[in-house]
Formats: sequence, structure tokens, C-alpha cells
Amino acid sequence: MQDRGQAVQTSLQGIAKKAAEQKEYRFRNLSTMVNQELLVDSWRLIRKDAAYGVDQVSAQEYEQNLEENVRQLVERLKRGSYRAKLVRRRYIPKGDGGKRPLGIPATEDKLLQLAVKRILEAIYEPDFLKCSYGYRPKVGARDAVHDLTVKLQFGSYRYVVEADIKGFFDHVDHEWMVRMLQERIDDRALVRLVKKWLKAGVLEEDGKVIHPVAGTPQGGVISPILANIYLHYVLDLWFHKVVKKQCRGEACLIRYADDFVAAFEHQADAEGFYRMLPERLGKFGLERSVAKTKVVPFDREPPTGKGRFEFLGFEFHWGKDRKGKPHLKCRTARKRLGASLKRFAQWCRHIRNLEPWELIRQLNAKLRGYYHYYGVVGNYRGLEQFYRQALLILFKWLNRRSQRRSYTWRGFAEFLAYHRVEKPRIVPWTGVRHAVSGTPA
Repeated sequence: MQDRGQAVQTSLQGIAKKAAEQKEYRFRNLSTMVNQELLVDSWRLIRKDAAYGVDQVSAQEYEQNLEENVRQLVERLKRGSYRAKLVRRRYIPKGDGGKRPLGIPATEDKLLQLAVKRILEAIYEPDFLKCSYGYRPKVGARDAVHDLTVKLQFGSYRYVVEADIKGFFDHVDHEWMVRMLQERIDDRALVRLVKKWLKAGVLEEDGKVIHPVAGTPQGGVISPILANIYLHYVLDLWFHKVVKKQCRGEACLIRYADDFVAAFEHQADAEGFYRMLPERLGKFGLERSVAKTKVVPFDREPPTGKGRFEFLGFEFHWGKDRKGKPHLKCRTARKRLGASLKRFAQWCRHIRNLEPWELIRQLNAKLRGYYHYYGVVGNYRGLEQFYRQALLILFKWLNRRSQRRSYTWRGFAEFLAYHRVEKPRIVPWTGVRHAVSGTPA
């Protein structure tokens, strides 16, 4: 007899197989899958240290009586009496000095959203195109950066449209979202459940309650998959079925969540896409950022070979390899480097009084995370720059623990060598992206 986890996985795999084989099929009776087995199995995927929502119930408290809590939740779903709780909103600093809104659902809502997210992923993963990279299983920002690098290096692309959608998560049109879900889902109960989360009130930090008419709260478990479904129809399919067919030369799109770039062989094709984009986005309640959307000449040969653009924290530009041939360069974007160092300084201020062994453990974890993201081939100097400046910041804050100076430069260097602080290193791209049948390159 299969255990609970194996049974759930088998059911999800069956949905994914049917979705891949029958592209026009609309799934029914999905709401019956949101049962005790799926919810309890989904609990293992919940972050137990995450912030709690308006119910003030932590994951540890909910887990103490998990089976009974889930049983009651399933009963309310069956009776139709489930109500989504308010989403607690917090604001986190952005690299440009602004603040990003973050939605924190209640623990029970978080669990239910995760279960539905797994069902939606099973349906839509076979549909999503290879140009989509954000918030998907076994694929991430490093894959997007690598694939874009390869396309630009070996393709005939000479123009890049660097694009930005203004406040995407706040402007997702609810009616369009529902219509998009109904393309593949013929289950009113499940769609109604998603609508409850879209319409859930938001509790601001000042205590004010806002009832959104558009958007999905950033931070909500369900938001990433809904964002990918929305942009799959708004952008990905449109680009491959309409834009590319109108182009005279090569054209490609690389999208990570709501951040994307498009590359073209001919200037007229790039400018045509640039002109069409506002109308296309506007149809679905979205708007491009005029200041952050532009056509960049990106020819590898002079005189236009000086173009630069940024994507996912990297700056792309043309240079020369050791043989003097054009070679695409990828380095940490200056703004992102500055933002990373600013966050590092804030971290140093809070951990400067830790025991040395614990301080080094956390420092090495932070450095490894940075290298794993920015450690792409050709960016070693960028890693070194971050490493050197980060250690300067750490030295400063360790010497501010008291009126008496803790380290000289020599003593600090010996301290780092003794504790084996992580040195800059390139982390090879693993290429673990899963193959999705039927999706265009």
C-alpha cells in the first residue's frame, strides 16, 4: 500500500501527464484533491520559521495538532464556509532606496495555498514555455542568465529591449486572471478558492484594512504561480505566436517572473516590439515603466558595440577574448553590488557581538550564497570586489564593539585565515533545467 506522500505524488504526476498530452483539456473535480492527504503532505514544504499572519498562529503551534486542524479545514472547504483571512502587509527595503510590499498570509491560508499551488503547477508546467524561468521547479535566475548569455554570444542578435512592468503584482486584473485559469480548469470550487485569496483584505502596518480590486499580494504562496500563468498568456504566448512571426530576423524572449528582456536581429523588429508592448500590456491592466524600458543597440562590432543592459542583477556588454574576438561579458551590476554591500553592512552591525565561531559560520553562509548567485564565468573580479569591500565593512564594525579597538589589519587577516573564510570562486552552471515537452526553444 502506498504511503500518503507517494499517493499524492502519483496523483499530481497523473495530472501533469494528462496536461502534457491533452493541451486543450480542462480539468474537473480538482477541488476534491484538496483533501487531508494533500494538505498534510504539503505541510512538510511549509517554512516553519516564517513570520505568522493576522491569526498570530505560528507554524509550530499549528503543527502541534496538525491532523485535527487539517480535518477541520477540509470540512469547512466541503461546506463552503472557508473564508480567507486578512493578509498582513510588511514593507522591506529595495536596492533603489524604496520599499517593497510583502504579504504574509495566516498559517492555515498559507498551507491551503501551497496545496493548490502544487495542483496548478502540475497543470501548467507542461504548458509554460522555455523562456519562462522565475518561480518554477528546477530552474532559476542562474539558468536565465546562462541561457541569455549563450543566445547573445552565438546568435545574430544586435538589439535588446530592456523592459520593466510597473508594479506588476499590484495590477494583475482579477477578471483576466480568472479567465486564464478557466482555460485549463473547469472546476468552479477551485477557481472560487483562488478568487477568495485575490480578494482577501490587506492589513496595513498602521492598522488600516484595504480590499484590493487588482493584484496579488507579494509574499503569498499562491502569488508566484498565478503571476507565471498571467504572464504566460499576456507575454510569452503572444511573443512566440505573434511577435516572432512578424520579425524578419531572429528574436528571443527571456523572462524571470515579471522581469524580462527581448533580443532581436534587426532594429525594425526591436522597435516594433517596443511600440506594441504598451498596448499589449494595457489590454490586461498592466503598464510598462517608460524610464526602465528602452531599445539598446547591442552589436558586437564597433561602433555600436558599446551597448550595455542589466538583467537579474547582472550587466551584459561586449568585450574581447584572449584571441581578440568578440566575447559577451557578464558582471555584477553596479547598483546591485552597492545594494548588496549596504545590506551586508546592516548585517554586520547586528552580528558584531557574536562569538567568533558563530560569526564566521554566518559569514561563510552569506558569502557562499553570494558566490552561488553571482559566481558566473567572467565575473571573478566582481566577486573579488564584493569580498574585499565586505571584509573592510566587517573590520570596521568589529572594531566598533567597544571603545577599545579589537583588531589591527594584521590581526584581522590572521583571524580570517585561521577561521577559513570563504574566498571568491566561480560556481559552474549545473544545467539542471528540466525538459518540458512541446515547448518552443
